[in-house]
Amino acid sequence: MRKYLYLLIFIISICGSSQIMYGQSKSGRKITKPTNNQLKYRCIPEDIRLDTVVSVIRKTTRLGGKVERETVKQRLDKLKARCKAGQLIDNKDREIRFYQLRGCWGNPPAGYLEILSRQQKELEELKKKYTVIEITCNPSGEMPF
Repeated sequence: MRKYLYLLIFIISICGSSQIMYGQSKSGRKITKPTNNQLKYRCIPEDIRLDTVVSVIRKTTRLGGKVERETVKQRLDKLKARCKAGQLIDNKDREIRFYQLRGCWGNPPAGYLEILSRQQKELEELKKKYTVIEITCNPSGEMPF
């Protein structure tokens, strides 16, 4: 009787692990394999996503306006970035840092010139040592007012 109990436990454990192997967790949710981009850029900071908008360019023509958005992934591809020893580096072996810009205010706060001045100094210092990717504070590209 004891043999059958152990055999039954063994079979149940194999069936449970086979669900995990075939793309389902025990809770029934699908397990997704990481994409090549996620593996290629696995060392980006946790708070930065590959689809985060870095810059917005407004192009106007006679027929109308167009907004082009550049994502973190597109910028990293442009810089030929890669992970090396746990750090994200560009094609010139300079470490890449991300900087979230401030300044998209409809009605600027008191001391906004001080905030923008401090931001500019921080960026200048970072750019001396690192390749800096500046993340826009307005990913929609629309005017806040």
